[in-house]
Amino acid sequence: MPTMDLNGIREVRVARTRNDLALAPGEAVLAGGTWLYSEQQPGLTGLVDLTGLGWTALEADADGLTVAATCTLAELTAYEPPAEWRIQPLLAQCCQALLASFKVQSTATVGGNICTALPAGAMTSLFSALDADAIIWTADGGERRMPVAEFVTGVRTTALRPGEVLRALHVPAHSLEARSAFRKIALSPLGRSGAVVVGRVDPDGTAVFTVTAATPRPYQLRFEELPSAAALARGIRSIGDWYDDPHGAPDWREAMSVLLAEEIRQELA
Repeated sequence: MPTMDLNGIREVRVARTRNDLALAPGEAVLAGGTWLYSEQQPGLTGLVDLTGLGWTALEADADGLTVAATCTLAELTAYEPPAEWRIQPLLAQCCQALLASFKVQSTATVGGNICTALPAGAMTSLFSALDADAIIWTADGGERRMPVAEFVTGVRTTALRPGEVLRALHVPAHSLEARSAFRKIALSPLGRSGAVVVGRVDPDGTAVFTVTAATPRPYQLRFEELPSAAALARGIRSIGDWYDDPHGAPDWREAMSVLLAEEIRQELA
């Protein structure tokens, strides 16, 4: 990954308490920094390091799994869930979808990847597919929650309001117990994802298909049971909001999403 000196930075503060997250004009929060240091950041004069808050990377309980925004991709990949949770393969597949070196995997964070809100953001794919909630610290000292699938609103845009910070992601237990399948395609072997589809069948039989990378934001299709091939294809084509950039044309992304979803349907059948 290319790196760039941020010559405009005059101060780096390490946050120790929540009060330290009150940002002055020109400041931004820093977690792994893999995106911040990958391109110019005009107007940025200060950084506030979140890692000083000491958030526990992963916490499991009867309700599910809470993943800190500062959890690294390496920590997520290495996580060994309880035996009744079938999610470990999907964790690894989504982390590997970034095609990042071990150095980047050890630094890049879950929250940073989601907040950057790139269509090909693999953590957006993972946590939206698992119906995770984004836990958001609000500027007034409170907290609010919303689905990750709604948190990313478009290319490089999120539902974060001024002064808010993504604190964690919470994955419900039923998603962790689900059977899942993952498909990704890119125009080149080491290229950015052109389409990512994740399918999930919950213990009650509900089937959820989530499309990312091919679209500006996550899209989900829900069925009471695994759908027929025709019903699934109709659902995918009804999305009608296909991303267009050098990593894939809209008609190609649509066609590949239909194809990948059908492969997943057959695998989960």
